[in-house]
Amino acid sequence: MSKPIVAIVGRPNVGKSTLFNRLTGTRDAIVDEIPGTTRDRQFGSAEWNGFEFEVIDTGGIDPEASSQSVPLSVGSSDFIEEIRTQALIAIREADVVLFLVDAISGLTEADREIATILRRNQKVIDGKEYPPVLLVVNKADSPRYRDSHYEFFELGLGQPYTISAIHGTETGDLLDELVAQFPEQVEEEEDDSVKIAIVGKPNVGKSSLLNRLVGEDRMIVSDIAGTTRDAIDMHIEFEGIPMTLIDTAGIRRRGKIEPGIEKYSVMRSMRAIEKADVSLLMIDATQGISMQDAHIAGYILDEWKSVVVIVNKWDAIEKDSFTMQSYNEMIQKQLKFMNYVPILYISALTNQRVNQVLPMALKVQEERVARIPTSKLNEIIHEAQDAHHSTSKTGRSLHMYYANQVRSDPPTFLVHVNDPTLAHFSYTRYLENQIRKRYEFLGTPIRIVYKARR
Repeated sequence: MSKPIVAIVGRPNVGKSTLFNRLTGTRDAIVDEIPGTTRDRQFGSAEWNGFEFEVIDTGGIDPEASSQSVPLSVGSSDFIEEIRTQALIAIREADVVLFLVDAISGLTEADREIATILRRNQKVIDGKEYPPVLLVVNKADSPRYRDSHYEFFELGLGQPYTISAIHGTETGDLLDELVAQFPEQVEEEEDDSVKIAIVGKPNVGKSSLLNRLVGEDRMIVSDIAGTTRDAIDMHIEFEGIPMTLIDTAGIRRRGKIEPGIEKYSVMRSMRAIEKADVSLLMIDATQGISMQDAHIAGYILDEWKSVVVIVNKWDAIEKDSFTMQSYNEMIQKQLKFMNYVPILYISALTNQRVNQVLPMALKVQEERVARIPTSKLNEIIHEAQDAHHSTSKTGRSLHMYYANQVRSDPPTFLVHVNDPTLAHFSYTRYLENQIRKRYEFLGTPIRIVYKARR
């Protein structure tokens, strides 16, 4: 079951980041008295009374702002559009919206603008407005400000909740009401399809590849980077096997992620990797391997997901008999922590080798769920130990007694040893290489976990 999403919206400097930090128990969001400090979105996890949920801290934009009051590069009319975009995204993405206002400054035109946008874009489902919006009056540290919250009834969003995010005053009552508004958790239907996420930088041809794979133009294809904003699932059947293809927005470097829709798109792309079995990491052949490609590969590895590297736009490269070998060496060098990953060279534009993509993804998925018989696994680790002992700085040696595969997806091996602290990461890599010599686990990371024998 997915966690409910809570979006915090409001104009600048009403305490959104402070409330975000309060709910998540972190200091991830930068807090400053300068309006507009939060430019990118912050995402965090929170828990209250056994309910886990995700929190999104949005940057505040004031439609009344001008170049005289805050150093901005565009006019106030652009910011009216920005604030509308923020509110619409919050409505679309969140299960509950926390609309923050400021008890000290009182009701403003910007508050009215946001409230109007939120009310107009709620949907009525089973007689209830969705998503619910909780009006939160922040900075109500003293009785004077707590008593002044009545003016906010004018916004038409029901009973205001007065709190002090910085001190935590009355946040418990707010959280009680928040979790009460969460949608009823319904067990998701079991989906046994192979889930394949198409990921990469903007404009590397992800949507073009998807269109080729499904055999029709289901996605908008454009030279403008960032055309795809949503992570979109498409269900197909390939050789009798149900598959779910997930096209995602391009993932930029962190500093290049723009506020607004794009930040949410990146969040959905990350989630697509999390729920996928296999990720197709697309690389632009005309640009080579970039740090951002390595960054995305690292995120896939962090999630222990299987991967196929897809080098697209191969038709645009001048080639000789050594070109593909040179690219292979470059990719292996730049993505050296993924040397077990297969590489396909395609052109989504001309359909070159596109017919190899899904068979390769299925092969990698088969490797992901493969299991090694316990007798064979112990044969491998004992041969590895006989060939090469691991000795620590103190002179003590690691002794491996017994191993078994405790799970697949991804393959995970538990090795019983005399002392897990003697297992250096380089020896773990050595063991992994010995396992892969017998069982390739193509495109799939494997875990090796050590446990002290009692």
